[in-house]
Amino acid sequence: MIDVNNVSLNFSDKKLFEDINVKFIPGNCYGVIGANGSGKSTFLKILSGEIDSNKGNVYIDPNSRMAVLKQNHYEFEDYNVVETVIMGHKKLYDIMKAKEELYSKEDFTDEDGILAGDLEAEFAELNGWEAEYNAHKLLSNLGVKDIYFDKKMSELPEADKVKVLLAQVLFNDPDILLMDEPTNGLDFKAINWLEDFLIDYDKTVIVVSHDRHFLNKVCTHMLDIDYNTAKLYPGNYDFWYQSSQLALKLAKESNKKKEQKIKELEDFIARFSANASKSKQATSRKKSLEKIVLDEIKPSSRKYPYIGFTLNRDLGKDILTVEGLSKTINGKKVLDNVTFTINRGDKAILLGRNDLAKTTLLKILAGEMKPDKGIVKWGQTVECDYFPADNSKYFDDSNLNLIEWLAKYSKDTTDLYLRGFLGRMLFSGEQPLKKVNVLSGGEKVRCMFSKLMLSGANVLILDQPTNHLDLESIQAVNDGLVAYKGCLIFTSHDHSFVESIANKVIEITDTGVFSKEISFNEYLNDEKIQNKIESMYLTK
Repeated sequence: MIDVNNVSLNFSDKKLFEDINVKFIPGNCYGVIGANGSGKSTFLKILSGEIDSNKGNVYIDPNSRMAVLKQNHYEFEDYNVVETVIMGHKKLYDIMKAKEELYSKEDFTDEDGILAGDLEAEFAELNGWEAEYNAHKLLSNLGVKDIYFDKKMSELPEADKVKVLLAQVLFNDPDILLMDEPTNGLDFKAINWLEDFLIDYDKTVIVVSHDRHFLNKVCTHMLDIDYNTAKLYPGNYDFWYQSSQLALKLAKESNKKKEQKIKELEDFIARFSANASKSKQATSRKKSLEKIVLDEIKPSSRKYPYIGFTLNRDLGKDILTVEGLSKTINGKKVLDNVTFTINRGDKAILLGRNDLAKTTLLKILAGEMKPDKGIVKWGQTVECDYFPADNSKYFDDSNLNLIEWLAKYSKDTTDLYLRGFLGRMLFSGEQPLKKVNVLSGGEKVRCMFSKLMLSGANVLILDQPTNHLDLESIQAVNDGLVAYKGCLIFTSHDHSFVESIANKVIEITDTGVFSKEISFNEYLNDEKIQNKIESMYLTK
């Protein structure tokens, strides 16, 4: 158990939170949510002891072992993969190293023999003889190939480093798991395995994530950092989001009778409680929901952007034909004979294990890169706009403010017109006068969506469009693209985002392209399709 008592944290220029009181109980998974800058990651650092609060204390059973997911992918470059995983159990790893040092001594004494015996006994008690096997099993479950097990971390692909660090934090069943964005950089199969692992985990899990599907699958409670404090809600992210939005709606509708408001909110709680009883986390979640009272549900103070698209023209029958597309970068072929079509009404998720291949394909479709060979044929009615994963070149001119920046992409350059599009993305008042060189990553992405809405394009090419966004902005982008009347080709690692938008899957493999009109969940759950896809990747 973790007991947080009256914890407050203030910086010289900002108050993050004040008087947080919460208990984290074993057997539950807690999702920590809040607007960007509210202090989610900082709160995890207080729990882990990495930083101290200004006031209050955090009590953790001294016999509990805590594991914290590290975000520094380069911290273990000189260690091999299995050793890095075993480091997740510090006591066991220290004993292993002490044994190695002892047995390597040339002048091994009787005292050394006694010490070695003590170390061996402790090693066995900690299940040390199974350590490598357990590390191998974790790595395999996360999709790391066994050819990497004995290699140094510096030799691994970036995506596999993320998986190794995750295996490290899960190694040997810690009593408390603290994870900040654990799904970042993971493929959908690895995320699915992690979800199943955490659902069955009977210890304490506290996680910060922008992945709504992940939060919905694994969380029994949400800790919302808002109004400079933190409030614990039973249920998953959808319960928190829908109930807080309903509470906000009811608070605004002051002309309705109080009894009608209460009945609507009670009905919502009852429906969610009934659905929760069917989930794997039924026991703790349903019991908590049955205890909830109306006064505990508060409207969120957070503001949501508005994303809506008006098309300049309707699409005709022909949209996009790609035939025999190939491209080599730095001597390595990243696209090889890629062929597919996009038809009217298609919203296609572009998948593949090689992120460079996907980004290269989208750049070619957007006209920012030329293929070595092959054909890209757009229909005559198509007006296309592009959202890149790396938007840095769009913000090179640091002397421009946001209105001047957006004016570069608009026929109507009046302040009022441009402020309208910026206002949709929460740039109001004096904010549109900010210089683009001081924008955060999330603010730049919101500017790019102002540009997209302004364009009136009937085909959008989007490469990781929710990167750097908070949950509120992700929800707004999601809603806007569901309602979008044009065609989409996009990449994303967000399960909820993909499932709610895509009606077609295109996967770029080592030996060809898989393309099918199908929902994302059907695609993931169809064993025949998954076996076919696996056979299209080369074994390396």
